Amino acid sequence: MGENPLESGTQRDWRAIGAASGIGCTVVVSLLICIGGGVFLDRWLGTEPIGVLSGVALGLIAAGYALYELAVVGDPDRGIVTVRKKPVDDAAGESRQDG
Repeated sequence: MGENPLESGTQRDWRAIGAASGIGCTVVVSLLICIGGGVFLDRWLGTEPIGVLSGVALGLIAAGYALYELAVVGDPDRGIVTVRKKPVDDAAGESRQDG
């Protein structure tokens, strides 16, 4: 019959918790993979701080991109380029053309 407002609020809370945990997991996993790869490269090539620092930078970039992508997907109008049509001449019913 009628929708329980308390129940819809709880569902909204669970969705927010799911989104927040997804963001946290994305950031942690991207940082761990990139830093782990940097440590592996440092040990393999013998370039001690370079690989870890590169892994940290790459991990932060990957995490930032994942967060940006999540923000764009969350707002369907954001990130979409729209093309405006030429204005229509009301009297002729045709689009104006310069020249």
